[in-house]
Amino acid sequence: MSVNRDSQLDMFTRPSPAIAKARAPMARSPSQPSARSEEEMARTLEQSGNYRILRKLTARPIASIRRPEFSRLGIILDTETTGLNHRNDEIIEIGAVAFTFDDDGAIGDVVGIYGGLQQPSRPIPPEITRLTGITDAMVEGQVIDIQSLRDLIEPADLIIAHNAGFDRPFCEAFSKMFAGKAWACSNSEINWSGRGFEGTKLGYLVGQAGYFHDGHRAVDDCHALLEILDRDQRDGESPFTELYRASQRSRIRIFAEHSPFEMKDHLKARGYRWSDGSDGRLKSWWIEVGEDDLDDELSYLRSDIYRWKEAEPPIVRLTAFDRFKS
Repeated sequence: MSVNRDSQLDMFTRPSPAIAKARAPMARSPSQPSARSEEEMARTLEQSGNYRILRKLTARPIASIRRPEFSRLGIILDTETTGLNHRNDEIIEIGAVAFTFDDDGAIGDVVGIYGGLQQPSRPIPPEITRLTGITDAMVEGQVIDIQSLRDLIEPADLIIAHNAGFDRPFCEAFSKMFAGKAWACSNSEINWSGRGFEGTKLGYLVGQAGYFHDGHRAVDDCHALLEILDRDQRDGESPFTELYRASQRSRIRIFAEHSPFEMKDHLKARGYRWSDGSDGRLKSWWIEVGEDDLDDELSYLRSDIYRWKEAEPPIVRLTAFDRFKS
């Protein structure tokens, strides 16, 4: 009997029509999406309760038209420096983002951006390069464009820095354009804990808000801070609204001059800081409080520190134009 060898081999090498049909990829209907969007996948992971997704912050573009209802101008500013002492160290980078806002503290649009590097007189310390990513090669021959920076700073109603006590002295040592401007500190003048945040460093605020950004470069940090100031609403009030209102209130700096030496630990525990007089302040322990807390603080000093009800410790009233100076 003759055998068709090819037909026998076909039983093992060629799938049956039923098997071939089962193995064939299923055709998608025209209405079926080819893939889920990234945002849909992120939401699915978040809703599972097992994942927390960080979304990349996107910088706002510069608006082509300045809307008249946002009549005020704010500057978010950040510096990178060769160290912590504004008398000896130097600025190696300045970033600034100009934005509009109204009298109620509502943010409008970004209307200007500046970022510039500057070569210092000495090599950048290795620890600063590790922190910022800025190398000597990057700043070689670089000079901050004073006129471009002045175009943003001079018309500003308010300059915001996340550590104004650090940035303002460096900026005023760098250029007189910063003198006489109103400053606000987004670190110390916003009640971040009341908004559910467990820390005040910018990277932590960004992360807890559900975002990430390219940190430790000046302009990137400015863009990130703007988004955080404008996004987290509490009782209809953004962090920037809270900051703007705080900048309009006076603060009182109280100096516990000639306080007894043995009371220093009590003062420190209450939040007083020591000034050795080298920065132009009185040589004494001091604290800064709001107008509403002045009477209570004076009562504390008179009863617990001086123990003399007629004591009159020196006080200085500060506005946004005076605060955060060196």
